[in-house]
Amino acid sequence: MAIEADTKDWTWVLETRCPECGFAAAEVDFDDIPRLVRRNADRWIPVLHRTDVAVRPNDHTWSALEYAAHVRDVFRIFEARLRLMLTEDDPAFPNWDQDTTAVAARYNQQEPAAVARELTEAAASVADAFSNVTEADRGRTGRRSDGAVFTVTTLGRYFVHDPVHHLHDVGGD
Repeated sequence: MAIEADTKDWTWVLETRCPECGFAAAEVDFDDIPRLVRRNADRWIPVLHRTDVAVRPNDHTWSALEYAAHVRDVFRIFEARLRLMLTEDDPAFPNWDQDTTAVAARYNQQEPAAVARELTEAAASVADAFSNVTEADRGRTGRRSDGAVFTVTTLGRYFVHDPVHHLHDVGGD
């Protein structure tokens, strides 16, 4: 079963409440990002203990295991992007094709217990990284190759929507 690539530009979540998961990124206080990330990671653990964790609900939707592996990697990617923003002036982020990664890394064949451990570790690391951002650095910028520009604050708000949304996708919210 091939999954269609998600080519949507999700940056609109910085201005509008997500109609699917209900998350309002624009309302997130920057200081709450670490707590939201840690809470989200905790909520993935029971999902990864489901007996059907690797079963896709249909031909065009990832399994809960694939979503969890993706979220783990989102935590890692956004920590790298945050660190880049804090050490370089207006860096361009390396491109990341989440769909290619899912296939290449065989998300659906990974061990759920390992994904749970790695997701928890990656969440703690990115949460710590956001916790350590000074007020003065929150306006630093970075950009994607499609031209989307983020401040550290908007990057954090944009980022935290992803794991929240995917937890909703798998019914873990």
